[in-house]
Amino acid sequence: MLAMSNPNADPVAATGPILVVDDDAKIVRLVRTYLEREGFMVIGAADGPAALDAIETHRPALVVLDLMLPELDGRAVLRAVRRDDEARATPIIVLSARGSTLDRIAGLEDGADDYLPKPFSPAELVLRVKALLRRSTSTTSGATRHATLTQGDLVVDTDRYEVTRSGEPIPLTRVEFRLLQTILEADGRVLTRDQLLDAVYGRDQADILDRTVDVHIGRLRDKLGDDAEMPRYVATVRGVGYRAART
Repeated sequence: MLAMSNPNADPVAATGPILVVDDDAKIVRLVRTYLEREGFMVIGAADGPAALDAIETHRPALVVLDLMLPELDGRAVLRAVRRDDEARATPIIVLSARGSTLDRIAGLEDGADDYLPKPFSPAELVLRVKALLRRSTSTTSGATRHATLTQGDLVVDTDRYEVTRSGEPIPLTRVEFRLLQTILEADGRVLTRDQLLDAVYGRDQADILDRTVDVHIGRLRDKLGDDAEMPRYVATVRGVGYRAART
């Protein structure tokens, strides 16, 4: 059942329900308690098929996803969501006992927007949920925002949240979209990884892997058909960060 929201809660709590996917009912209750305190509506799922059904039925604002699920594991769920035209932009935070650096990188490569290993701090999870939703909902806000950004044959429509290359749509996750938008808006200036992390996750995400940016940039380039050695859209400045490629 959906929980009633708190009228005094953070405005991002009004963006829609949060789906918490874990086969451990205690973890679902714990996460639900902390999120509901902040005014979020919360729904739960205990396995992979139930998670996909809930995503299709409720269109959650964000998903908190365990990886070790019965019937269909979390990585398969993640990949299925990223292939779905309507759901692919849904922010997903992986919450998993698989906490090694390689596991976290694999999760990001599969399409996760963030990754928090277990055991975890529920308060930190709430901060990450808020930061990711706030960045997602503020994509078109701010004095420096432009309705349309272009880079060669690439067009980024920040009002419609769409990216096209030579008129063909390119589906991006919210993090990938935010990274591309931030880089193009910098108008050729080099942005460090820390600046890009701040643009996507906020300043309260100090322990997010620096490699996170590189993983997302790699996935973004793959979708754009960009070449790291001869970039048309996103160029690497070795030892510093990234900038829009010179056209």
